[in-house]
Amino acid sequence: MRPTRAALLVVATALTPALLFTTPAFATGSTATSTTVTATSETPVDEMSEEELRIAILRILADEDSGMAVVREANRALDDGSPEALRAFLETGYRLAQAEDDRVAIFRILHLANQNGDKAVIREVNKVLDDGSPEALRAFLETGYRLAQAEDDRVAIFRILADLTISDALRAAAEEAIDGTPEELRYFLEVGQYEVDG
Repeated sequence: MRPTRAALLVVATALTPALLFTTPAFATGSTATSTTVTATSETPVDEMSEEELRIAILRILADEDSGMAVVREANRALDDGSPEALRAFLETGYRLAQAEDDRVAIFRILHLANQNGDKAVIREVNKVLDDGSPEALRAFLETGYRLAQAEDDRVAIFRILADLTISDALRAAAEEAIDGTPEELRYFLEVGQYEVDG
């Protein structure tokens, strides 16, 4: 692991309680929430009036999924108040702040994956961090994480099936779950297997 990545992992670990509510809720069945808000109407940012710029930023702030960096930078632009600062936020600042929030969420995912031994998630996180682009970070949170976690979940279910001492009911439930959606795989591992043998 690269030294800076290790240091960031330590920071993400320390911030885990604070980040709990700002990261994707994969386990609850939803994929990562996209905080990409349509900041503008049909009007291009460079043609928006000062009022329209403020409204666009306020819409971003009103989005409950906006992360800490997005909120910080949006408020900084509003505090400055100049049309140039408002435009700069909408044109580039928002994208960069979103990438910062996404990076924090991904380091939290990496921390949890390391704890759980989720090799596919770790592999995909490292790929996206090596890329580092805001688009790659967002794509991972929106789809890549879900698919990598499903790969790890399938491996976990195959391990259950490899145990010759499991009940017939659990074996049948695991065999049914193995071909399911990523959400069904996760549900089986977190709840379903215990309902069968409960």
